[in-house]
Amino acid sequence: MSVQEPQDQFGRESVEDEIEESQDSVDETPLADSDVSPSDAESIDVPTDESTSSSEESTPVEDSEEFGIPAIESMPVSSSDELPAPEPTEEPAWYVIHCYSGYENKVRHNLEQRIETMGMKDKIFDVVIPTQEEIEVKDGKRRTVERHIFPGYVLVNMALTEESWYVVRNTPGVTGFVGMGNNPTPLRPEEVAQIVKRMEAEAPTVKVTFKVGERVRIIDGPFNDFRGVVSEIDMERTKVRVMVSFFGRETPVELDFLQVEKA
Repeated sequence: MSVQEPQDQFGRESVEDEIEESQDSVDETPLADSDVSPSDAESIDVPTDESTSSSEESTPVEDSEEFGIPAIESMPVSSSDELPAPEPTEEPAWYVIHCYSGYENKVRHNLEQRIETMGMKDKIFDVVIPTQEEIEVKDGKRRTVERHIFPGYVLVNMALTEESWYVVRNTPGVTGFVGMGNNPTPLRPEEVAQIVKRMEAEAPTVKVTFKVGERVRIIDGPFNDFRGVVSEIDMERTKVRVMVSFFGRETPVELDFLQVEKA
């Protein structure tokens, strides 16, 4: 699925300047009764305390600032049902909508169904959940998993009109647009380019579960099953240096990320 770069219609400043709102208040925003129509009431399950398994798979990649990607998780969300429709624009752009973490796929499915049944393909063009492949080491086994880059957020490419805004805003599971007041804030072209870069990365990233100073166990190589303390982490080379006690002396051993695990 390709991502089209938007135009910056609103002439706003950087998205990073709008992230003063507290994320805690966003995550606790419940689904309003008006968000779910009677016909759609059963199309999404309201998350409970037991829905931890689905949200685990949406763990954010922790190095988003390294790529200059906006801190979407801290952007304000316009979730009030009292707000009027925003000022329309016919130019397509990418907008961000908020939903419950772990329910991104369900929201995308609901929105795509509404686009089809309500004949909005000429105004809402694409719905994308930014993901990235990641190598995870667990219980001595390696597996490749797909992680959500921005858990709880979905990207929508659309021409912002009163009709398209209403269709997206009232999709079951959507708690609001990211933006100020009743004006959804479009992503800038460079922000979209950075997200696309992450999604199209050829080599999966490695999930690092340890930090400098923590104790780890070596699970591969000549020092298999040795334990030591992490002294240095090289993210660029995906290498870690571990201080291992060998013949009564502390010896530095350089290993690949996949050769160690948290003890």
